[in-house]
Amino acid sequence: MISSFFSLNRSPLCRFRTALLAGLFVSTSAMAADWPQWLGPQRDGVWRETGIVEKFPESGPQVRWRTKIGGGYAGPAVANGRVFVADHVLAAGAANPKDPFSRGTIAGSERVLCLDESDGKILWKHEYDCPYDVSYPAGPRVTPVVHDGKVYTLGTMGNLFCFEAASGKIVWSRDFKKDFGTPTPLWGFAGHPLIDGQKLICLVGGSNSVAVAFDKDSGREIWRALTAKEPGYCPPTMIEAGGKRQLIIWHPESINSLDPETGKVYWSQPFAVQSALSVSTPRQVGDRLFFTSFYNGSMMLKLDADKPGASLVWRGQKNSEKDTQDLHSIMGTPFFENGYIYGSCSYGQFRCLKAETGERLWESFVPTGGKEARWANAFIVKQAGRFFIFNEKGDLIIAKLSPKGYEEISRAHLIDPTNTAAGRDVVWSHPAFANRSVYVRNDVEIVCASLAADK
Repeated sequence: MISSFFSLNRSPLCRFRTALLAGLFVSTSAMAADWPQWLGPQRDGVWRETGIVEKFPESGPQVRWRTKIGGGYAGPAVANGRVFVADHVLAAGAANPKDPFSRGTIAGSERVLCLDESDGKILWKHEYDCPYDVSYPAGPRVTPVVHDGKVYTLGTMGNLFCFEAASGKIVWSRDFKKDFGTPTPLWGFAGHPLIDGQKLICLVGGSNSVAVAFDKDSGREIWRALTAKEPGYCPPTMIEAGGKRQLIIWHPESINSLDPETGKVYWSQPFAVQSALSVSTPRQVGDRLFFTSFYNGSMMLKLDADKPGASLVWRGQKNSEKDTQDLHSIMGTPFFENGYIYGSCSYGQFRCLKAETGERLWESFVPTGGKEARWANAFIVKQAGRFFIFNEKGDLIIAKLSPKGYEEISRAHLIDPTNTAAGRDVVWSHPAFANRSVYVRNDVEIVCASLAADK
């Protein structure tokens, strides 16, 4: 529309008005920050917008809109005035099992939805037949990736799509099971794809294809790397150390550093984990790289300074599920800063560890739900000098985290838990933070609430 306005108005006054309009358009767009992928713009779990509330109103944040959607664990992505989310819709007569561990064929379809950020109305959708045969079959696991006018989605059964973000037109697609002979993991395909230059890097699985780089514009395979019995669920992660950019692929047998341009292995560190549960995103601070798993606890590596390489600093002990000392995260990504690590342990113990030794400084059940519960979880995002914590009860919490302890500032209930796990209802979907708002979803709806300070 603006380009048409430019072409039709040529007088000096019109050109001035056009320039003013364009400037206003650019400045207005620049005011709002996007959340275009897993863990935000820089994939680090930091929300960098300003003008955000210090405390919630007594009535809670103002809800901007609600839109009905289907089931899923995939968090939303927000970019360029649009919200992208994936869900699963059951076929007529089909139902998810009462025991989510059960694994059988469930008829249904997956959908990719594009919503207007201003009011939540659906602008376009793509739906495709997708029967599930996984445990925890509520829906897709992977947050969409929005980049350069395209949106990339990965479904539970391995359907990878590249769409035009504006129209929903399919640019290209791949099917991991057909194209790579990869069996569906027990909990589905769940590694959030990573954009790196011209590449879309995915966790795929199979022989010599645990990690695969595709051309982001055509879907052509650029390279493939690594072999493991199972790919796990950990998102590909980019770090810088030893004078090199390094792609970290953690599958259930080892941690691996690859040359992101070729897929060549720089180094590997054995880290076998039970039940293929390599899940949480690795966190780097300086020359330290941190990992955590549900059954096998934590591992801290020291990255070499002069070349790609790593050595073990410390490793937590594998104890019983409840008797844990360090951090045994199941799905949440911990936050690592200033020599300390914060995150949820195996039974909801929200903990602080000393990064150098793994020593536990404190724990609290308050952020995750108030009491011990298997897999109790809370997602952590930093904003300014405090943290926004979204827990499995559907509560959004503003808190300060320090080596001294957990200090809660404010709490509001945003959305009801609708998914059954471990005998309780939960919401296990990472929120998005953009446009001075928060976007959360369950298996019934997606909700946008304002977190602007002037509301």
